[in-house]
Amino acid sequence: MNLANPAALVWAGLAIPIVIFYILKIRQRRVPVSTTLFWRQIFEEKQPRSLWEYLRHLLSLFVQLALLGLLIFALTEPFFRSEVLESRRVVLVVDNSASMNATDGAPTRLALAKREGERIIEGLRFRDEMAIISAGTEPQVHCGLTGHQRSLRAALEAIAPSDGPTKVKEAVDLARRLLADTKNRKIVLLTDGGFPDAATLVKADDVDAISVGKKTGNVGITRFQVRRSLIDPIGYEVLAEVANMSDDPVECRLELDLDGDVVDVVPLKLEAEGKLSRVFEKTSAAGGRLSARLSRPDALLADNQAWALLPRRDVRPVTLVTDGDLFLEKVYQAIPLVKLSVVREPVASPSAFLTVLHRKVPARLPNGPVMVIDPGGACDLWDVGEKLQNPIVTKQDKDSPLMAHVRLDNVMMPEARQLKPKGKAHVLATALSGDPLLCAFERPEGKVLVLTVDLDKSDLPLQTTFPILVTNAMSWFSGSQGELREALATGAVTEVELAARPAPEKKAATSSEALSTPARSLLILRSPDGKTRPLPSGLAKVTIGPLDQCGVWSIVRAGAKAGSKTEPAPEVEIACNLANRAESDLRLPDGLEWKSTSVAAGYGGRPIWFYLLAAAWGLAGLEWYLYQRRWIS
Repeated sequence: MNLANPAALVWAGLAIPIVIFYILKIRQRRVPVSTTLFWRQIFEEKQPRSLWEYLRHLLSLFVQLALLGLLIFALTEPFFRSEVLESRRVVLVVDNSASMNATDGAPTRLALAKREGERIIEGLRFRDEMAIISAGTEPQVHCGLTGHQRSLRAALEAIAPSDGPTKVKEAVDLARRLLADTKNRKIVLLTDGGFPDAATLVKADDVDAISVGKKTGNVGITRFQVRRSLIDPIGYEVLAEVANMSDDPVECRLELDLDGDVVDVVPLKLEAEGKLSRVFEKTSAAGGRLSARLSRPDALLADNQAWALLPRRDVRPVTLVTDGDLFLEKVYQAIPLVKLSVVREPVASPSAFLTVLHRKVPARLPNGPVMVIDPGGACDLWDVGEKLQNPIVTKQDKDSPLMAHVRLDNVMMPEARQLKPKGKAHVLATALSGDPLLCAFERPEGKVLVLTVDLDKSDLPLQTTFPILVTNAMSWFSGSQGELREALATGAVTEVELAARPAPEKKAATSSEALSTPARSLLILRSPDGKTRPLPSGLAKVTIGPLDQCGVWSIVRAGAKAGSKTEPAPEVEIACNLANRAESDLRLPDGLEWKSTSVAAGYGGRPIWFYLLAAAWGLAGLEWYLYQRRWIS
């Protein structure tokens, strides 16, 4: 046995005054009395009559010296050499991924894992050390190697649940790096086994895998995306996939709503291990937050609801310059997102989003997007030649978004204009003679689209191709081609572009305003549960993630309270869903060789000085009892 603090032996000198106090006799005080008759009788009754009276006095001295010896020996902190040689280093890896939130435990699998972790912490010996790592969205060390059990319990309790995927393998690799060059090492893994290569990892010699939870069926939304329609200006398409990860058939409902308004309710009948994937076509110009919800409650709530963001479609003002064409007016009036105004002469600086020129072409096209139909003259982008007699479209660019669902090869186009571009033009439809019938120009002032067909003599306005072409042109001018704000899976890291904000005008400000200005310009990332964290300022792009919660994340200006009436619109919103079949499948893998754990306490898990102090307290209690019973004096 060795002593960690041998200097504490100097306290043994306290035995000297203890012995002196027992040797010294109390000097009797003389007091005059009226008679000694009664005192002599008492003295004769109390005088020592046997050796036991002296032993009672010495036994009390021995108990006091033994108590002092135990306290001094505890102060020296004795230890056995084997304690140092056999000390262990343990890393506790706790899986806090989405599947660990399943409520088939009490109350969750993560709570069961924490209780098991507390049991393992209590089993540590005095010289053992432990570290704690979580294996959720990303491996994280919550506590380094230490033998302080209170710190370990606090770190274990601080592990928060997440909706992210499991990163058990990465966490175990991190634990192995922490335990590098350590002989007596062990990795204890608390998980439900819902991760790839679980069978291989569980069988590793340096890993003790302990299972939590039980085999539980689950139904979840494994995919949910929305995008704007390529044809309908206010339409959108929803892709939803629901999977039944259980051994029994399930009936439930899938409810779709947009900003709280019910869009559709779909009854589902899923066979065991069945899956349903469906595309829903709906219409809405306003856009907003689209959510899907399963009516069937189960053990995992994270995959019972999913979110997607539908871009807004704004109404666009269109100015039609014509002497009168019923077909053109009706086709633009039929587009829900167009506010049409008809004029007879073009203006140099139009205020509308799009200017449509029917035959009337100025020498210089106006700024902004321009669509020209049946050009009546030359301009800065082209010259006009002779009319083409009955041209036939022999070639068209099928890859262009302008030509989506458009066929011009069966359209009659008598007396179409011959167009001679002056610069670079993207020809979308070509006649047999090689003349362009539909072409597009890219210029700094705005895009230009030219259709050389005479609508009065062609049958194009009578065919469905014409409104489709005009709708494609509106989407091309506005830059919205089936916008898709992809809903990300939990655990993803994404790069977000921040819109440039105009610099505020300089003006005199009070001291309070000057102090509050930086806070108002600061961007913060707000999670679905309302927690915030600041983002770097002054950047055009910022990387955020990993996103570890299901719901809608948002980037907002600092100083605004969530849900308040004065809260400004978020700069950016990001939908995040579980979308992970491995996490949604709550059934424990079959055939895994789970272990209990070999981390058990030695010497009761306490140092020797602890038991010496306990013995000292016990001895003090024994002395008090013997004194009360008059066994010692």
